[in-house]
Amino acid sequence: MDEDIAIINSNTRNEKVKNFLINNKKLLISFLVFIIFLLISFFIFGEFKERNKIKISNQYNLIVAEYSKKNSEITKNALIDLINKKDSTYSPLSLYFIIDNALVTNQTKINELFDIIIEEVSLEKEIRNLIIYKKALYNADNSNEIQLLDILSPIINSKSVWKSHGLYLMAEYFYSKGEKQKSKEFFNKIISLEEANRTLKIESQKRLNRDF
Repeated sequence: MDEDIAIINSNTRNEKVKNFLINNKKLLISFLVFIIFLLISFFIFGEFKERNKIKISNQYNLIVAEYSKKNSEITKNALIDLINKKDSTYSPLSLYFIIDNALVTNQTKINELFDIIIEEVSLEKEIRNLIIYKKALYNADNSNEIQLLDILSPIINSKSVWKSHGLYLMAEYFYSKGEKQKSKEFFNKIISLEEANRTLKIESQKRLNRDF
């Protein structure tokens, strides 16, 4: 008796599954086609990104290899074009090459290029923070206190690994301006920071002992 009931229940379930498949055949086929389309699209997009990365890499290497004082204008324009491609690796490298070789000397223009990378390029959080710190370094000699703090605020108001570097830069900035009390405050912040860079922490203590 129990076996007969089990067989009937099994047959009923099978019939329900069969009816569901028949009644929803078009929907199931559409769903399957959609999944296949997504997988193919994902593969094609990944392949496109990889090829584009290789293309940009080759462009950057060629530009750098062919650089000379005679073609500095061509190099500058080509590197700015690469920055505007917003690649996570070669846009920053292009900007660093421009700065290191003084291909652009206008501070406003350099800051605009920094902002493209910081605000528009897809970067890991700490890579972005490093670039913010590099922007602050670039501006340190020609900016006032408010401008420099504004650049560094995303770092020094966070738990970034570059926070102590930002604080140290501000400490040195104020010291160079003869504002020793403000400089001392920033050195003390580094010392009290648990996650501070160990070398900067030691150096900050040395500076406090020696200069204040």
